Formats: sequence, structure tokens, C-alpha cells
Amino acid sequence: MIDHTGVVVSDFERSKAFYRQALAPIGYQLLLEFPAAVTGHTDVAGFGEPPKPDFWISRGTPNQPPIHIAFRVGTRAEVDAFHRAALAAGGQDNGAPGLRPHYHPDYYGAFVHDPDGHNIEAVCHLPESAA
Repeated sequence: MIDHTGVVVSDFERSKAFYRQALAPIGYQLLLEFPAAVTGHTDVAGFGEPPKPDFWISRGTPNQPPIHIAFRVGTRAEVDAFHRAALAAGGQDNGAPGLRPHYHPDYYGAFVHDPDGHNIEAVCHLPESAA
């Protein structure tokens, strides 16, 4: 089981604002921030569902190649809301909300590139009637 993960971003403040807005519809909030003076390396910000962050961004040279992160959500409506919010926050569309039956019949996802090109996804694995 994965406890936490994250990406390195080139513009920390811009990415913090992007993720605040993009992840809000799926229940994620900015929960913790630590400056380089505390981490001994760089500024970091942790997002998640309270009380624990599980997705972190850190200031630096962005990962190359960019990273793919998928957030599992409980409804297709959350996937749709994530996509709208991420685009409004300045993300670039990388796949509109919809079924991806090549993965499995109920795979409903949406993909957006963050400001550094990381492929951020929200996905619901439930049938529409159960979601």
C-alpha cells in the first residue's frame, strides 16, 4: 500500500494554487507546508483528505519525464468536477472525462497536465449506477 507520493514543481506558488483548486472537488485540501529550513532541502506542501496529506509537491527541477498520478474517487461526478476545476486552474486537457473500457468496462477517468506537464488523473472504477 502506498502511504504518500508527490511531484517536483518548478513554480511552487503557482503549483500550490493549481493543486488547491484542482483537487478541491475530490475532497483534497492543502494540509501541511514545510519550508526548506525545516526539511533541510526544499519547500514542500502536502495535500490530502484531513487529517493526513498523501500527495506532496516540492520546489525544484521538475521530474523528467513527468510523473503520472491518479486519484481514486467514489463517483463519476467527482471525476467531472476535478476535470473542470483543473482546467479552470490552468491545467491542460489530456483526456476529457469518460469511460476507458480498454482498462476495464467501468473505468471512468479524466486527465490533465499540471503546470509542469505531470499527468494528473481522477478515476472512478464503479459502474454509474453504483457510483
